[in-house]
Amino acid sequence: MRLALDDFPPLRAWQRKAMVEYLRRRTEDFMAVATPGAGKTTFALRLAAELLVDGTVEAVTVVAPTEHLKTQWAAAAARVGIQLDSAFRNADIHSSSDFHGAVVTYAQVGMAPHVHRRRTMTRRTMVILDEIHHAGDSRSWGDGVRAAFEPAVRRLMLTGTPFRSDDNPIPFVTYERGDDGLQRSRSDSVYGYSDALRDGVVRPVIFLAYSGETRWRTSAGDELAARLGEPMTQDLVAQAWRTALDPAGDWMPQVLRAADARLQVLRAGGMSDAGGLVIASDQQSARSYAKLIERVTGEKAVVVLSDDAGASARIASFSASNERWMVAVRMVSEGVDIPRLAVGVYATSASTPLYFAQAIGRFVRARRPGETATVFLPSVPHLLGLASEMEAERDHVLGKAKQSEEDLLIERAQRTEDASGELEKRFEALSATAELDQVIFDGASFGTGAQAGTPEEEEYLGLPGLLTADQVSLLLNKRQAEQLAAQRRSRAVAPAQTVPAQPAGPRTAGEKRIALRRQLNALVNAHHHRTGQPHGKIHAELRRLCGGPPSAQATIEQLEERIATVQTL
Repeated sequence: MRLALDDFPPLRAWQRKAMVEYLRRRTEDFMAVATPGAGKTTFALRLAAELLVDGTVEAVTVVAPTEHLKTQWAAAAARVGIQLDSAFRNADIHSSSDFHGAVVTYAQVGMAPHVHRRRTMTRRTMVILDEIHHAGDSRSWGDGVRAAFEPAVRRLMLTGTPFRSDDNPIPFVTYERGDDGLQRSRSDSVYGYSDALRDGVVRPVIFLAYSGETRWRTSAGDELAARLGEPMTQDLVAQAWRTALDPAGDWMPQVLRAADARLQVLRAGGMSDAGGLVIASDQQSARSYAKLIERVTGEKAVVVLSDDAGASARIASFSASNERWMVAVRMVSEGVDIPRLAVGVYATSASTPLYFAQAIGRFVRARRPGETATVFLPSVPHLLGLASEMEAERDHVLGKAKQSEEDLLIERAQRTEDASGELEKRFEALSATAELDQVIFDGASFGTGAQAGTPEEEEYLGLPGLLTADQVSLLLNKRQAEQLAAQRRSRAVAPAQTVPAQPAGPRTAGEKRIALRRQLNALVNAHHHRTGQPHGKIHAELRRLCGGPPSAQATIEQLEERIATVQTL
């Protein structure tokens, strides 16, 4: 089976640089970190072809997280002349001579590492470990990967997301001890989201965060009410969050209606095949959301559940179609390539940095200049922080301090993906309404809030679909300025009251935070225009100097400190 390197598409700058570095080193292990949508698959297959052609290796094994990704890898490899057996089973022992190698899952390797070790020893083998953090999922997977692929001539490790939050060492990853005594993973090539955004490789992501009033009943029969996004204990955040995501309330229909309106704007404005994806917490919710979508849009949604036999075929069919909406649980959270996805609804309680980055990675792949992505999410402080830190690059850290009580509560809140979980038993969702709380882009937040279905909300839903990152920032700043001006005019022309006006009382903490956030964003924007630095990097520098969380979560005192600091930069 002859390979022609001319069959490969031209490499992007980061791919060429990483390949030169790889070929210069010629080491057994190489780890490439690149943002979702950057082209890790193309890079890996080009390296595999180079090593097959020059005789360094005779076979290639790809290890992927899911069965669907096996099919995707095999198809991508076949397009450039590398034949990989995606139907290989552990009982087969060896691949047919028709193939250059095989694609397997981490679970397959964990179940029978001796089979894959024998295959690796039979021929000089290159192993591509896709989303390598999965090798730390359990001791059996990690030990199996190490046992199976220690004899490999070359090992290429790929990842596109923040590394794991646990401290299980990942096989074949190099760790270096820092000044703080902790060991951090070392990457040989890094191409982050901010780099890819600058190069036009990925789309700018606009986050529309929706708050609203939620009501639920506890197991003791007490009725509680809370506004989503307001400061409260983690247990109350988790219950308000789950109440908002309840298919029987008004929050989800209102957000789905807004998301479909945004999708229609993108389709009419240059992305005629733009698709939407709702990421659900569990299968029962996924089916309910699909019914809501049909009721709101008049069109059926494609439902993809990980344990359905036809899930991979359904994803492939949706990817090639012009259908508007897909609903999935975990099947489309990582690695699955549907380039036309441009609108997302984050309707899940899972919120680790790893999962969030995997989910948002489904929307960032750019096909042409100017395409944007829009993700709708609950106005939950933890999610707002993750949205504000899209450009952050994280290494895997070993030996971290024990989790704080807050982290443990968040983790407990996330254990609700099973519809019969403990949280479900503790309360009954009664009602929830939605309203646009803020827009997050490039680490900054915009907007003054807007009720669902109002012209103010439509202003943001109607943002043009084909915009550069700079144009998105310019428009969001302009919209925010127009909102503030309209509010000032409205107050100025308000009719005189027949009752003598009362002295204005102190603003609520929520109102003060909104005003301070707007002031901070205006100052950051001014600094951006003076220096050319991205908004996100300016906010990150302020956080480094002042401490504290992203501005969406910051306290009044922290916002005031950052305002004072940015004025001195």
